[in-house]
Amino acid sequence: MSRSTRRRPLRKSQPKLLSRRSFLGQSGASLTALGLAPLLPACDGGNGGRSPDGDAPDALSFLHGVASGDPLSDRVILWTRVTQTGTAAVPVTVRLSTQPDFSSGVTVRNSSATPERDFTVKIDAAGLQPGTTYYYQFEARGQRSPVGRTRTLPVDAVDRLRIAVLSCASLAHGFFNAYARVAERADLDLVLHLGDYIYEYGNGEYGSVRTYEPPTEIVSLEDYRARHGQYKRDPDLQAVHRQHPLVCVWDDHESTNDAWRDGAENHQPEIEGPWPLRKSIAQQVYEEWMPIRVSDPGVIYRRFPIGSLVNLHMLDTRLLARSEQLSPSGAVPGLPVGVFTATGAFADPARTLLGEAQEAWLADGLRSSTATWQLLGQQVMFGQLQVLGLPRATGLSQFLNPDQWDGYPAARDRLLDVIRGGGGFPAIDNCIVLTGDIHTSWAMNISEDPNNLLAYNPLTGIGSRAVEFVTTSVTSPGLESLAPVGDVLRLNNPHIRYVDLASKGYLLLDITPERCIGEFWAVDGIATRGGGERFQAAFQVRAGTNRLSEAAQTSSRANAPPLAS
Repeated sequence: MSRSTRRRPLRKSQPKLLSRRSFLGQSGASLTALGLAPLLPACDGGNGGRSPDGDAPDALSFLHGVASGDPLSDRVILWTRVTQTGTAAVPVTVRLSTQPDFSSGVTVRNSSATPERDFTVKIDAAGLQPGTTYYYQFEARGQRSPVGRTRTLPVDAVDRLRIAVLSCASLAHGFFNAYARVAERADLDLVLHLGDYIYEYGNGEYGSVRTYEPPTEIVSLEDYRARHGQYKRDPDLQAVHRQHPLVCVWDDHESTNDAWRDGAENHQPEIEGPWPLRKSIAQQVYEEWMPIRVSDPGVIYRRFPIGSLVNLHMLDTRLLARSEQLSPSGAVPGLPVGVFTATGAFADPARTLLGEAQEAWLADGLRSSTATWQLLGQQVMFGQLQVLGLPRATGLSQFLNPDQWDGYPAARDRLLDVIRGGGGFPAIDNCIVLTGDIHTSWAMNISEDPNNLLAYNPLTGIGSRAVEFVTTSVTSPGLESLAPVGDVLRLNNPHIRYVDLASKGYLLLDITPERCIGEFWAVDGIATRGGGERFQAAFQVRAGTNRLSEAAQTSSRANAPPLAS
């Protein structure tokens, strides 16, 4: 049953576990008590198939812009949606050229927009040249879409790669200025989106700067399509799609908050129907509306080889195989949050984020790769986040968020075992974990036991097995109330080299065979559309060291192909 046809029922009096949303909203008060601390209308219009004033358009249009994604060396997915008054299938063509004005070398692909796929169109344009920028434009019944710009992946030796990393865009919390600033960077090779591309909530449930369509929480097929359609009408989101190819994965809000394999914190089957149905609807609509190449329904982990420089492994830590999140095992008296230790049920080796098949696929991909850098694009923080950091053998370290890898320590150990090597396999050097989800910025070394001086040296970083960059959100609220005590958090987490708990923006990666630099960029604000950006900090990992050091801001690539106009 669609939420758009009824009022949302009252919530249960108290969820059993600390949800990520509660963690983000309540951690400030909790950490303080523990002694660690001193309107504009919705995105331009109606539902997925309607014009900005809510009335059906008189003629066919490309109201939701264009997008490209999942680039390989010889192909890329091209996406659009046809908006029309009728329900008949619409023949669609797309033309491609290496010239922004299509003055030469034009090729044409054909497809159709059908009601079965909500009139979305995806063309896997094969036969392209590697490491090449292409311009594309859709046409249907004499109407043309905006011109898009995309790029194939390079092969063989690659001297430099630049990637923007984004996550967590709550429309109700503000405007997507980070998307606009990323769209302006002409020298990017691609953009990674690590999830929470949309949010499922209704009006007033989580943010109030902009209103949602439909106005209630999304549950039905029509609901999810309308919400994706609303997002795709935002001009800043359209801009980043128009200028750069996207590689994406879902997190939980593409379905609903704190989702796992067989349920979710924000799903009540007695009133919202079976979870498998809602999950399959959310996955279907994501596949329809995103420029992603899916070979098996519901399976989105996949790999992108980028010449000899990078092997990009995109993971699903959310919907495919995740075990249910556990409740905190220790309460903080008088406070609505709890902490837990990596013992008891939390340490059960059967608990998983990836599942057996995906774990084996990742291990094989890491061990067989000859690329210099291994990038893991995934959803939730991999490194430890402790409110009380002690050596692992004590079993007394206290963790804050059971939704991230801290709540699945055996699963983290299995991946660290692969990275460490052994059993006839060599160690995996130059592994970089890329993370979204937590609405804040972090840079950290990865160690099995960061509070044990025999295993990890916090002064030199020796003992680190890999590094992690966590990008902040586009708009979603983080831990702003804790911003003054970010350094205090680091006292209990000596592997953390950088934390920013307030800024909104994105992460920029600049990768060469010698080093990978992660730059943290913040926009001026999200309360209104527009504004500038500022450089925050940069950290690098040099090839073969597996640990972070401070770095300078990188320069833009010269002579980048012109943006689409």
